[in-house]
Amino acid sequence: MEKPNQRKQINKTISEVKTFPVPFTLEEGKKNISISTKSNSQVSQEQIINQALRFHSKGNISEAAKYYQLFIKQGFKDHRVFTNYGAILKGLRKEQEAELWTRKAIELNPNSADAYSNLGAILGVLGKSEEAVLSIRKAIELNPNSADAHYNLAQLLSDLGKLEEALYNYQKAIELRKDYKNAIGEMGRVMTLKGNYKDGLKKLKEGFGSIVFDHVSHEMKINF
Repeated sequence: MEKPNQRKQINKTISEVKTFPVPFTLEEGKKNISISTKSNSQVSQEQIINQALRFHSKGNISEAAKYYQLFIKQGFKDHRVFTNYGAILKGLRKEQEAELWTRKAIELNPNSADAYSNLGAILGVLGKSEEAVLSIRKAIELNPNSADAHYNLAQLLSDLGKLEEALYNYQKAIELRKDYKNAIGEMGRVMTLKGNYKDGLKKLKEGFGSIVFDHVSHEMKINF
């Protein structure tokens, strides 16, 4: 039987969002552009995209955001830019803006599984759970092999109390990505919610490490 406070004892891992990778080779990537040294008219659409993606891939989010914003200000349209900019906004906890740009990405490319999956993750944070589930189901329809989409769907289903289906999707995510630690740990969390404490806590330890395992097993007074 599920314990009332158990859901609060185990912190859920945030849903995954995907970004489009850098589309050029490392040699091409050395050809940087600079907003400060070139006027907007001198910078091509692809140059802006490539530089933005390069900064994004290196984790330089503030610089990537500048180039995405420049791209948008120039009136250019590209689903990769809108998807990635939406992902940055979600990370900054600007979910309403993130929803706007991710929807624009889908308008430009209705077959983008990553955009649908990201939108589902954003809608989930905004509390639009049912709409979020529909969005991620669409992502999985477009790309059944997306581990992140299955993970995001499992997160939402868990919140909606659909634990069996959540377990199925965590398992699918793990099958698609063997070392998907978040999925393994969250699968363990749902197993404990269903009353399978020993197996669930073992999964929690495998996914999130011994600190979570030791804390939760102590709270539940389970010995191994």
